[in-house]
Parts: sequence; structure tokens; C-alpha cells
Amino acid sequence: MRYEITTILQKELANMPGVFGELQKGSPNNPSVTKESVHHFFKYVTGNPIKRPAWYFDVTQQGEGLVDVTTHLVDLVQWECFPGEILDYTKDVEMICASHWQTEITKEMFEKVTRHPGFPDYLKDDVDENGVLQVFCNGDMIYKLKGVHAKVSVIWNFQAPEGIGDTHFSVMRGTKCDMVIKQGKEQNYKPELYVDVPKSENKASVKDALKKAIEKLQDKYPGVELKLEGDVWRVIAPAKYHVGHEAHFGQVTEKYLKYLVDGKLPDWEVPNMIAKYYTTTSAVEMARGQ
Repeated sequence: MRYEITTILQKELANMPGVFGELQKGSPNNPSVTKESVHHFFKYVTGNPIKRPAWYFDVTQQGEGLVDVTTHLVDLVQWECFPGEILDYTKDVEMICASHWQTEITKEMFEKVTRHPGFPDYLKDDVDENGVLQVFCNGDMIYKLKGVHAKVSVIWNFQAPEGIGDTHFSVMRGTKCDMVIKQGKEQNYKPELYVDVPKSENKASVKDALKKAIEKLQDKYPGVELKLEGDVWRVIAPAKYHVGHEAHFGQVTEKYLKYLVDGKLPDWEVPNMIAKYYTTTSAVEMARGQ
């Protein structure tokens, strides 16, 4: 998800003090950073119905939602809020609350997406008295990272309505403006980045700084532009940057191969990876303990 253009631009702009100010600390009831995603077990990829292995529905093998997709969301919180900084999980991460809940999968749903006849034996303990599989694939967590309150949540539905795919929602709240990524009906279910300036006294200065920032970003991302929609600025990235989720796997592989050739990762990558997995496993441990 580091390769999604709206996320890249959100990170770039949130690290420009003239535009964003400083990242707010937030609170448990009003986190400074929010990352939410909605996914679907059954969907079409490049026009073909996806086939998932039966074990994908076994949380003892695949893991719960809190330690699966949220890994990417927690990674983005770290990557965007504290770029290039080495995090220490023993003192920089504090889990405040976490919860998890099930998605119900009928035998017919299971067979549709796995093409497996019925539930295998290792899933029987998760099948209720009505013959419905209960999968703990949903969850949310609120935690502090270096004093900044963040909320991460993931939801898995079985199948999206026609024309709708997986969606992502993200907010970073600064002292001057908020950076918001939406991917709903108004955006035709494609991610769009908005700059919202809640306080009227900041509107003029943010407008000037934002225009200069977009001009500066032309060197890296030619064609990026601004459009005022009501009181909110939309940051428009040309279609060539919206390569799609599947193409991101190739970009990740390319980056990995570069690290392999160089023989090392950036100094921050491994400790931050440990902090990331400490965050997700702490969340699922807390959720299970409630």
C-alpha cells in the first residue's frame, strides 16, 4: 500500500509543515490518524472470480483480521507519520483498546469461493449449530505511536455489490489541515486525496502553501494538480499513477530485489517491522482477552 499514489501524496503533503502544520496527538475518542479498509472474500480479479484456499478461513493458519490486512495499515501509520525514523516497540507503542468480530460464511458461500466441497475438518470447531462458519476476520484497534493516537480497522464482507471493490479510508489530522483519502460512491470507488482546512484562519495560508507544494511535487509526479471542490481541495493524480492493487505486487518485488542486490535494508525497516508486528499481535491478544 506504500505504492498507492494517493497514499504517497498524503505522506508527501503531511510532511510539509507549511501545508500540514504538525501532526496532532489526538485522543482515544478522536485519533489523529485513522486507517480503515473493507475487503471481500469473493471478488473478481482481472475479470476472473478469485479462488481462495480452504485454509484461508482458518484463523489458526491465516491469522485473524487484526494480524492480516491491518499489518499494511499499521505499516502506513509508521511510514507516513514517522518517515525514516527508527521505532522502538518497547517504548513507542502503547495499545489502548482492541476488538474483533466474525463474518458469517455459509456452506454455499464457502464452496463458491474455495470450490471445496463443504467445510474441512479443521474448520468444524468454528461452525455454529446452524452450520455457519464464524470467521474472526474483522477488528479494530486504537493505540499510541510515539504519543500519537491512531485507529486501524478492517472489515471483511463476503461479496461486494456489483461494481464495488475493496475500499480504503484514511485521515491524518494536522494543526493546519486534514489529509483525507476516500474511496466511496462519490469517488467511483477509486481512492482520492482531499485537503480539508477546518479552521477559517488557516485557509489562506494553506491555499498558498498547497499550491507551492503541488508545483514542487511536479518534479517527482508530473501532472499532479489541485481542484477546489466546495471548501475542500482535491489533489488529482493522472491516471498513469493509478496502476491498481495487483501492479503494486510487482513494485514491491522490484524494491525487494534492489535491497537484495544492495545486501541490506534501510536502517529503520527491520526495527519498524518488529514494531509493526508487535502492534498487531498486541491488538489480537487484547481483543481475545475481552
